[in-house]
Amino acid sequence: MRVHSLDTGLFKLDGGAMFGVVPKSMWQKLNPPDANNMCTWAMRCLLVEDGGRLILVDNGIGEKQDEKFRGHFYLHGDDTLEKSLRKLGFTSADITDVFLTHLHFDHCGGSVVRRPDGALQTAFANATYWSNEAHWAWANQPNAREKASFLAENIRPIQESGQLRFIDPAHGVPDALPQFSDILFANGHTEKMMVPLMQYQGRTLAYMADLLPSAAHIPLPYVMSYDVRPLVTLSEKEAVLRRAAEEGWVLLLEHDPLHEACTVQLTDKGVRLAETLRISDL
Repeated sequence: MRVHSLDTGLFKLDGGAMFGVVPKSMWQKLNPPDANNMCTWAMRCLLVEDGGRLILVDNGIGEKQDEKFRGHFYLHGDDTLEKSLRKLGFTSADITDVFLTHLHFDHCGGSVVRRPDGALQTAFANATYWSNEAHWAWANQPNAREKASFLAENIRPIQESGQLRFIDPAHGVPDALPQFSDILFANGHTEKMMVPLMQYQGRTLAYMADLLPSAAHIPLPYVMSYDVRPLVTLSEKEAVLRRAAEEGWVLLLEHDPLHEACTVQLTDKGVRLAETLRISDL
């Protein structure tokens, strides 16, 4: 099995929203904002190559949104999902599985493309799309707080395609995804977000999604204002980071603008960053 990091581009989000109750005087040292208080973030996906299987974990914003939408988030950078796949010798047609940690637009927008005639279709024609029933229902009947993050054009075409399958939290990793050693379900950021774990080069890798957007979010109070249940996030993050420190996990960072991955350690101040690294270093 081989694991690859895929860059799909950069975008900007409000620094205050990304760091919650942490004062700007503290967080601006970690990710300096521009004049509009916007900070740059990555949309870094994961590709798991195993024999005839090619599993894509999340897929960024995609390229079908109009300029007005894109302008809100200052999309920039030269990387796209297709370019990153081509660098590894693959195309979208080679993807066998699309694992969606959750359905916020910056994680699943690349799931769907717009044809020249304006119609929408799935971007990965030969893939099974994986979500879970509770999160799918949550996203299709969104609360007012998250409504702007759950876009119908990212979700309905997947269901209409017949390519969608659900993972049952009660049964753990489905037999069809043996590349994952476990799937953690987190409910602080949104309902039933999935964090996949895998064994790789003798290490446990955890693709942290929005449970830990960046290395800057390791201290417990650093919880995004986007989270629907911030105290639940704090508790979930504490448990996962402690386990990661004790067991030497490598944490894969979806939104960190600088670092692909990191490890953590226990200190007298709690769990803190140990080192940053790249997947190719493993």
